[in-house]
Amino acid sequence: MTYPPPPPGPPDELSPLDYLMHRGEAHPATRSAFLGVEILDRPADWGRLREAMERASRVVIRMRQKVVVPPIPATPPRWVVDPDFDLDYHLRRIALPAPGTLRQLLDLADVILASPLDTSRALWEAVYVEGLEGDRAALLSKFSHAVTDGLGGIALFEQVYDTEREPAPRPMPPVPIPRDVTGTDLLRDGLRQLPLTALSSGARLLTRAAGTAGRLMTAPGPTVAEAIDFAASARRVLGPPPTARSPLLRRRSLASRTHVLEVPLADLRAAAKAAGGSVNDAYLAALSGGLGRYHEALGVPVAELPLALPVSLRTADDPGAGNRITGVTIAAPVGEPDPAERIQLVRAQVIARRGESALDVLDRIAPVLSLLPDAALEAVTERITPPDIQASNVPGYRQETFLAGARVDRQYGMGPLPRVAMMAVLISRAGTCTVTFRYDTASFTDTGQLEKSLQLGFDEVIDLGRKPA
Repeated sequence: MTYPPPPPGPPDELSPLDYLMHRGEAHPATRSAFLGVEILDRPADWGRLREAMERASRVVIRMRQKVVVPPIPATPPRWVVDPDFDLDYHLRRIALPAPGTLRQLLDLADVILASPLDTSRALWEAVYVEGLEGDRAALLSKFSHAVTDGLGGIALFEQVYDTEREPAPRPMPPVPIPRDVTGTDLLRDGLRQLPLTALSSGARLLTRAAGTAGRLMTAPGPTVAEAIDFAASARRVLGPPPTARSPLLRRRSLASRTHVLEVPLADLRAAAKAAGGSVNDAYLAALSGGLGRYHEALGVPVAELPLALPVSLRTADDPGAGNRITGVTIAAPVGEPDPAERIQLVRAQVIARRGESALDVLDRIAPVLSLLPDAALEAVTERITPPDIQASNVPGYRQETFLAGARVDRQYGMGPLPRVAMMAVLISRAGTCTVTFRYDTASFTDTGQLEKSLQLGFDEVIDLGRKPA
């Protein structure tokens, strides 16, 4: 039995899942912000960049909105256009000291991503960085997951990018109307509308109950079987990881490091085709191979590791703002020596997990979780066994893009570390795949060996596409 998710609220009402993301910003272990690192082929025009971000903030309303939370949960939190919005707070300009290497830039990005966002303001910030070697520059863009997910972020930046270096000027939209609203104001309005809200909720509940009763009367066998299947699926989705965690990766800290590598998209696609899988299967198999090599090098070989994957529930009709994601966990075959067989093992598990009937169960239980007080929510989080690794795959722009007169040469995606040892993010853009590994240095203690192992893991998968049939 597939129970419908709660009906959507007003456009400015935080969904329960988005509110959980917002609350998570208060604790390092549950922060969910992500950060994009874009390398520019030359310095951008600062005035044009500032104008582009100003325009985007007027088109993408979430960039000017803050979250207002009522003092008691009698009504949901709301997105409200901030009357004190200040672009100069959210967009900053700095320079790296010489020599301005990629390593320096990634270390700076790590610090920015680890720092909490100010939840009394709009939940994003961007740092324009000058002084990169080769007379280049970069833009670091950080967004709370409460604002949007990865695919939504790609759509958001369409308002900032140009498709040519010197485009025709674009008109500046009007400023969104600000609202000076407090949590007390929301509570007062919620209490005033409580009878109508309760009546509406009761009617929806009765309608749903009547529909379920009708199905039980007309088709009792299939309806009960469907309900049992959904419950079993929910246990698999919400239950512990499908394999034991690595003994090497148990420790967690607040220290992280980021490593990047890149491969041509055509090479990764050829490798996937040679092994009968998708680009995502090849990516996960390469990551698994690298992690397996790392464990072998440190004398603790393992056959499998729990690896979590976000799954997008986003449709063409969904707005760019907000989250339409869930997650599944597989037993990554890190001990399988054959990269082609590793791709097939990954593929079989991903297909099975994506087919779960309770894939959207997090959306269904989020309304209950969002009502828990902080201490209770933290206790629930602590009871959940985290996976060792999270890995995300975000399709980027196929064409070249420009930012205030500078071409975006590379884009790296840095994700949060929600109680995991590593977050890996692949972004495909204009024919190149960049893979960003942000990891906890208390979990991965031998950084040199890790980075060498990851490169070898990707090399052996890429070689599959280069061998003659």
